[in-house]
Amino acid sequence: METFFIHAAINDHGVIIMTIKDGDFIKLTYTGKLEDGKVFDTTNEELARVHGIYNTNGRYGGDVIIIGANQTIPGLEEDIKKHESGYEGTVSVPPELGFGYNDPKNVRDLPIKKFEQTPQVGMQIKIDGKIGTVTKVLGRHARVDFNSVMAGQTVTYDYKIEEVIEGTKNKAIGLGTLYTGQELDIEIEGTVASVNVPIGFNYSQSWIVSKGQMALEIIKYTDITELRFIEVYSEDMLKLQSEEPIESNIEEPEEINPGEE
Repeated sequence: METFFIHAAINDHGVIIMTIKDGDFIKLTYTGKLEDGKVFDTTNEELARVHGIYNTNGRYGGDVIIIGANQTIPGLEEDIKKHESGYEGTVSVPPELGFGYNDPKNVRDLPIKKFEQTPQVGMQIKIDGKIGTVTKVLGRHARVDFNSVMAGQTVTYDYKIEEVIEGTKNKAIGLGTLYTGQELDIEIEGTVASVNVPIGFNYSQSWIVSKGQMALEIIKYTDITELRFIEVYSEDMLKLQSEEPIESNIEEPEEINPGEE
């Protein structure tokens, strides 16, 4: 006899609801705030502009994430799993379930030659895949703090579970958007997915890293068994490339998790 586990809860009105569970793909809209009320992350474009955190390469309107895949901080994910699609609410997340505490080991003195441009105090830099802030310049070295700016703080998220994503293609496209900030052209045939890669992506270091992670998660959490990345070059493209370098519009993700660094 088979045993089925149903993820359900009873709401304040005594009605049984089907709660979000591990493995679910959901579309989430959210706004993260620090203890002083400052907005540090949001999927709302208007709010991002108002609070000076708008990213020209970012995609607003909501993120597709996988529950149980470490794509959001634990405190937010735990609260999401108590609710159903359509839920809208607020949760406060302490440091131990959020961005952790400041760790002295994450402060490093680095030679200036490691920097692409002359370091200045307050500058945010990315080295070896990590985001840090220059806190001091010491001769030929610069001190960089790789702790999250949210470390040690209780953060608050106003969020809404917009929908549970169904269908392999929709899940794959959602993950692609999460990793690139763009809706990718993905074709599904059986259990094989083909991703048509925009030519500009080839000039992005973040794409080289993120496409592998994206492929692993699509294969692990969907019915896809093989993922192919297709690059198409034409004479016109090569001519354009020789006349003017093609720039990538891929969003350089600081972190995959909503609100992280």
